[in-house]
Amino acid sequence: MLKIIDFEHRTEWDRIVLSFPNYDIYYLSGYLAPFEVHGDGKPILIYYEGEEIRAICAFMLRDISNETWAQGYIDKGTFFDAITPYGYGGWILDGNTSKEKIDIFWKEVETFMHNQKIINTFTRWSPWLKNQEYLRGWSNVIDLGNTIYIDCTSEEGIFQNIKSKDRATIRKAIKNGVVVKHSDDTTLFEKFYSIYNATMDKDNADDYYYFKPKFYKSMSENLQGQWEFFYAILGEEIIAMSIMLMCNGRMHYHLSGSVMEFRNLNATNLILYEAAKYGAQHGYKLLHLGGGVGSGEDPLYKFKKAFNKNGDIGFSISKDCYDINKYSYLIELRKKIDPSFDVSTSFFPAYRSK
Repeated sequence: MLKIIDFEHRTEWDRIVLSFPNYDIYYLSGYLAPFEVHGDGKPILIYYEGEEIRAICAFMLRDISNETWAQGYIDKGTFFDAITPYGYGGWILDGNTSKEKIDIFWKEVETFMHNQKIINTFTRWSPWLKNQEYLRGWSNVIDLGNTIYIDCTSEEGIFQNIKSKDRATIRKAIKNGVVVKHSDDTTLFEKFYSIYNATMDKDNADDYYYFKPKFYKSMSENLQGQWEFFYAILGEEIIAMSIMLMCNGRMHYHLSGSVMEFRNLNATNLILYEAAKYGAQHGYKLLHLGGGVGSGEDPLYKFKKAFNKNGDIGFSISKDCYDINKYSYLIELRKKIDPSFDVSTSFFPAYRSK
């Protein structure tokens, strides 16, 4: 049996998530709340309970009628698609994960999605849970690049696993008087907002990555006790800031920025080192840094890789379609309405490509 749990039943939502031993922050209702504010869709938890097996997946449910090209052509509530929220997720299974049980589960998922008018889903799988491995052959799993984690099980091992050149940059930051502090003081959001947005400007980031103050307000209110700022100070000035998420033995490098004129001090390197040490001291097993832009081994990936030379973990996505006829119809409709639309796009779902 499958059912959707929405924000009107958040107590039930989180109770179910917490009952899964391997749960993570990306499944909690409080994590999805800011992304509803950001315009990513309606947060839902899909819960499956079968014979000897359970499963959960958190999604942002999107009404396709809200697409600019669809307005006036598609009525509200006619077609939906869904995407796992920013970060990492995918189905978590608990119990008997034999092929027989998973086959029954996936067939029920396909029927359920079809009945709920959810045409397709896009999933970013959790690299550390490796939960996609249970569903290969059922879900359309696609392996991309790697992400990086820092092993926090040993404080001594953290420094040893950093590449020697980057150990030197950490020593340099300390020698130059950079100090790292951490806090959940919400008055720091104003400073973070300024530093982060300036960093996005420098990196020519997509509009999506500019989060408004109400996003941060929602995050602080809905994830109390599960996030902190780690920030670098030089004298009296904050020169770099990161938001770390913490949940069920794991830390996550969520959002980060640094002041351009102080980048030569490599304050972010020191922040990540100190955050990993904090993790080791407080019983966290890993600090996940994410990967590069997209899935490539770009400068961002190489920067993160320096913190654990053996810290690669594979990243996968899934593109699953539950009603190919309606999916094809939406592509044709988009083409009819918008002659400039490229039907050969690799974007998924194709009808949402820019």
